Amino acid sequence: MLEHVGALINTPWIYALIGLSVLLDVFLPVLPSGVLVITAATAAAGTTADVVGGAARAAQAGSVFPEMLALVLCAAGASVLGDLVAYRLAFRGSDRLDRAIARSRRLTAAQQKLGTALVKGGGPLVVVARFAPAGRSVVSLSAGAAHRRVTEFLPWSAVAGLVWAAYSVSLGYFGGQWLGATWLGTAVSVLALFAAGAGAVYVVKRPGAREAAAPTAQEGTA
Repeated sequence: MLEHVGALINTPWIYALIGLSVLLDVFLPVLPSGVLVITAATAAAGTTADVVGGAARAAQAGSVFPEMLALVLCAAGASVLGDLVAYRLAFRGSDRLDRAIARSRRLTAAQQKLGTALVKGGGPLVVVARFAPAGRSVVSLSAGAAHRRVTEFLPWSAVAGLVWAAYSVSLGYFGGQWLGATWLGTAVSVLALFAAGAGAVYVVKRPGAREAAAPTAQEGTA
């Protein structure tokens, strides 16, 4: 996969692939969109590091910055767009969507475990939940089903998408700079992303966080 992604780095196809994967994983949480973002960033940063060598890496860091920024904006934009589509579908209500959710054991389990916390948690938990497995899906669908105003949901969705994209690209960048465009660099970065997801699940499910954030959510819906 690393070799194939590396071949696409300097073409528009990498952004189309990332954008489509990130957009669709709000409905299909099994899509490895985070892994794809990290792999692309690792391939871009690692190729530069391999070519210029250790002493010249700092001088060449600026040359890869536009690619990193483009990856962040692409992933963040697709994340917000996917969130908005899921929100609108849930807002309007759809039997087909309900059946699709019911068929996904992962999404159903996530709704049962995280749904209440995310609905009561207010804006900051939207950002945290972006890192949790299927947390993005639960947030977007729950916000739509609860008929929350789009002005309340969309800004937090944008912040969540930007933070998630910047974190993922940063992991890939530093992994590529330190370990090169190798499977090891990608694996270390992906493990760090999974660790962030585990931490997000803990924060979202923690009773103290939910209780502290509940007044914020109630004020927003008043």
